[in-house]
Amino acid sequence: MNSDAILIMGSNMAEAHPVAFANVVKAKERGAKVIHVDPHYSRTSALANLYVATRAGSDIVFLGAIIRHLLETKSYFHDYVVNYTNAATVIREDYCDTEDLDGLFSGFDPATETYADQTSWDYERDADGKPLTDPTLQHPRCVFQIMRRHFARYTPEMVEEVCGVSREQWMLVTQTLIENSGRERTSAICYAVGWTQQSKGVQIIRAAAIMQLLLGNIGRPGGGIMALRGHASIQGSTDVPTLYDLLSGYMPQPSALTPQQTLEEYISTSGQKTGWWSNFPAYIRSLLQAWYGEAANEEDGNCCYRWLPKTIGDHSHLATSYTMLDGKVRGYLLFGQNPAAGSTNSRMQRKALEQLDWMVVRDLYEVESAAFWYKQPGFGPETEPVDSSKIKTEIFLLPAAASTEKEGCFTNTQRLLQWRDKAVDPAGDARSDLWFVYHLGKRLKELYANSTAPKDRPLQALTWDYDREEPEPGSRIHDEPDTLLILKEINGYSVRPSNQADQASDEQSVYTLHDAPHVPGFTALKSDGSTACGSWIYSGVYPEPGNNRAASRISDGYTFLQWGFSWPANRRILYNRASADPQGHPWSERKKYVWWDEEQQKWTGVDVPDFPINKPPNYTPSAGSVGMDALSGSDPFIMKPDGKGWLFVPNGLKDGPLPAHYEAAESPVHNTLYHQQSNPAAKYYRDRPDNRLAAVGDPNYPIVITTYRLTEHHVSGPMTRWMPWLNALQPSLFAELSPELAAERNIKHGEWLIINTPRGEIEARAMVTRRMRPLRVSGRVVHQIGLPFHWGFQGKSTGSITNDLAHMVLEPNVSIEEAKAFTCNIRPGHISM
Repeated sequence: MNSDAILIMGSNMAEAHPVAFANVVKAKERGAKVIHVDPHYSRTSALANLYVATRAGSDIVFLGAIIRHLLETKSYFHDYVVNYTNAATVIREDYCDTEDLDGLFSGFDPATETYADQTSWDYERDADGKPLTDPTLQHPRCVFQIMRRHFARYTPEMVEEVCGVSREQWMLVTQTLIENSGRERTSAICYAVGWTQQSKGVQIIRAAAIMQLLLGNIGRPGGGIMALRGHASIQGSTDVPTLYDLLSGYMPQPSALTPQQTLEEYISTSGQKTGWWSNFPAYIRSLLQAWYGEAANEEDGNCCYRWLPKTIGDHSHLATSYTMLDGKVRGYLLFGQNPAAGSTNSRMQRKALEQLDWMVVRDLYEVESAAFWYKQPGFGPETEPVDSSKIKTEIFLLPAAASTEKEGCFTNTQRLLQWRDKAVDPAGDARSDLWFVYHLGKRLKELYANSTAPKDRPLQALTWDYDREEPEPGSRIHDEPDTLLILKEINGYSVRPSNQADQASDEQSVYTLHDAPHVPGFTALKSDGSTACGSWIYSGVYPEPGNNRAASRISDGYTFLQWGFSWPANRRILYNRASADPQGHPWSERKKYVWWDEEQQKWTGVDVPDFPINKPPNYTPSAGSVGMDALSGSDPFIMKPDGKGWLFVPNGLKDGPLPAHYEAAESPVHNTLYHQQSNPAAKYYRDRPDNRLAAVGDPNYPIVITTYRLTEHHVSGPMTRWMPWLNALQPSLFAELSPELAAERNIKHGEWLIINTPRGEIEARAMVTRRMRPLRVSGRVVHQIGLPFHWGFQGKSTGSITNDLAHMVLEPNVSIEEAKAFTCNIRPGHISM
C-alpha cells in the first residue's frame, strides 16, 4: 500500500493471489499506478491502469530495454546506485560478455553445457584481495560500463520485434516507473510462476532486481520485489527447507563433488570471510547440535558433519522423475503432491511411477497419483482402464489432515510466520503430516536401536523427542507431537550454560530440549556447541516460554511489528539500511523508514534495522578487517561479502552474471538478439524419447501456449475438484484463444478443440475471447492460447491434463519446468469422435 507504482508481470495476481491483491487495490485508490504485463488479459488486467499484452517467453527483452533506457538517459537514482550497488566495481580483464561471444558468457563448457569455470566473472582485485572500484563509473570494465554494452541492443525497436509490444506502450511502462521512483517515490514489482516457470526464469527475476536497484527501490517502503507464493508455507518450505540443495536458513547442502568432506572444508567453501555470512560457522554448528545433540561433540571438530547427505547431482523432484523412469528409485513418498497430473510432462510422470516398487501417498482424496495403477486419462467425462497386472507399484494411500485440522506455523510471501490453531480434529484415521513424520521417525529409531552398523549411527543419534508432556487439551488424538517444542528447536536453545561451554562430558551441565533456555535470537548462536538451532533465520520467533511471536496478533503502528514474526529478527523490509542515504538521513521525509539517530548513536525507525544497530554511517573498515567489520557504515546489503546490491553477479549463478534473452526451448521464432537460440545451461534431456521438442519455427506447432491458475481451483485440483460448488463455478477445462485464431482454424466458442504438442494431445472447450491477442513478432503474426491446469481423471469434475502437453526442459539454477512458454497446434473436434 506504500507503493507509488506497481508492476505486475509474470502473475495474474487478482485471481491467483486475491488476498494480496486487495492491497494493490488499496494502493491504487491512494493514487498508485498499477501496470499489468502479461500474455493473457485477466481480472488483474481489468483493474490495472495499464495493461500490456506481450509474447510469453520474451520478458528479458522487455525488462532489458527498460534497463538500457535507465542507463542511457541517466534516469537511474545516481546516489543510490554509486553507493549501494556494485556498479563501480571493476571486473576481470578476461571476462567476455554475450556481446563478445554471440550469446554466451566466458567460461562456458560446450561438452558439459555448463559454466564450469566462472573465474573470469570475478572482480579485479588488488594485492590484498580487495575489489577495485571506479566511483566515476567511467572505467571500461566497471559493472556500469559492462551493463551499458550488454544491454545496448535491448532497444524499444527490439521490444516491438521480439515481444510484440509497441514502443509507445513500452515507454508508458518505463516512464511510469521512472516517475514513481527516486528520492520521493517508490515502485514495487510483483511476480509469480509466470516468471519462474521458464528456462531462464532466475535471470528474468535478476533483470527485475537490476531495474529496482537502478531505480533505488530496494530496502525502501513501497519498493522491492515480491515473489507471490501459491499457497500457505511455500516460503516456509524454502526457509526450513524441503529443497534438496539447501539446509535450513539457506545454507547449501554439502556436495560430494566439491571439497566439502569435512566441516572445515564446508565452512571454507560455503561461508564468507566478510559480511553477515561470516557467522556461517555458528549457524551450521548450531544446526548440527540441534539434529545430533551430544553426539555432535564426540568427533574431533567434525561435529557429525560427515553424517549429512552429500549431493552428487540434481536431486530435485523433476530430475528424479527420470531416475525413477530408469528403474533406479524403489520407493516414493508423496506429501500433498500429485505428479501424475500436476507435474510437467505428466505422461512421463505416470510411466515413472509404474517403475516403483512402492509408493506412499498422503492426501485428502485419492488423487491421480494414487489411482494411476487402475485408471488413466480418457476423453470427455470418461477414464480408460489400465492393465494393472503390468504395473508392479504397490500403493499405500494414507489419509491426511487438512490445514484447519492441525496447528503450527505458516510462512507467507512477506516472510511472515503466523501461527494457526487447530479448528477441529481430523476425521477418522487422518493425521497431520507432522504426526506422520514424527511417528515414522520414532519407529525407524526403534527398528535400528540395536544396530552396530556405522551407517545407522546418524539415525540412532538423531534428536527426536517431541512428545507432549500431557495429552493435547480437548482432543481425541493424544499422540500428536508438541508443535511448540518443535518451534522451540527451530528458534534455538542453549545446550549448556555459556560458562560451561567446554564441559561437554559433564552430563549435569547439559540441557535437554524440554528444559533448555530459549535463545533470544540468532546473534546468540555460537560455533562452540553451546547452542542448538533448527533454522537460524527463524531464531527469535520463540525467544522465551509463553512468547510465541508467530501467534501475536496486535494490529498497531505503521509496520505492524507485533503481528506475527517476520524473519530475520522481525524485520519487515530486508536491507532497510538502504532507505537512508549514505550519511544515515532518510532519502526523503515522505519515504522515511530507518535512519541514524545521532543523539542516541544508533539506527532507529519504524522497522527493526537490518544493519548493526550501533555502526555509524561514517564507519570505514580498516585494512584486513573481516566479518561485519569489513563492511562500511554505508554498505546496506549485509548478506553480500562486499555489502553491495549486485547488478552483476560475480559468482554462483549457473547461466551467467547478467540476464540475456534466450528464446524458450520451443519457440515459433529464432532468437533475434544472438545466435545462441535458448538458454545454453538449461537441462534439455535431449536423449529422452518422451521429451521430444518442436524445432524452432516448426510449422506443425506454430502457436505459443501458456498455462495459468483460476481462483476457483488449486494447482492440479486434488482439493478443489471434489467440491460441487467450486465445480459449478469452473466446471471443465477450457482453452482461451483469440477470435482471429478461432476464425483461422474454424473453431467455435463453446465447442471442443484439440491441442497437440510433440508430447501428445488433449481436448478442451474453446473460449473464444479478446483476452488473447495476436501479436506481430519478427515480421509475422504469432498467436497464443491460454490453458488452466487444474483438471485430471479423479474428483467430481474431470478433464484432460494440461501438463500432458508440457515438456521437461529445466531452468539450470532451480530445476523448474518451462510451463509458461512452449508451442502447440490446435484443431476443432473431439478426440473421442
